[in-house]
Amino acid sequence: MADGNKDLVARLADLSEGAIQRLSEAPGADRALQALKGLADRVDELQRRTRGFEELEKRLTTLEKRFDAMAKPKPARKPGSGVAARPAKPGATPKRP
Repeated sequence: MADGNKDLVARLADLSEGAIQRLSEAPGADRALQALKGLADRVDELQRRTRGFEELEKRLTTLEKRFDAMAKPKPARKPGSGVAARPAKPGATPKRP
């Protein structure tokens, strides 16, 4: 059975080589090959441009979090008496009510 598999693989290899040879001799093969090469070049360019998107996404997420934190309304302060508390003098005793 191993010899049968080798024969099958050899036949498939011969057929594929023949098919590739016939495709390369076809009238539109040059144009198709050039189109595929151009496509490969454009895909490479697109990949080069999009490499930094992950880092930009992380930076954008960080900035969005910071913006959200700044945009939240701050709690209202309690109205004060208008008199600021003075710090205690050193050595002074606190007053009792």
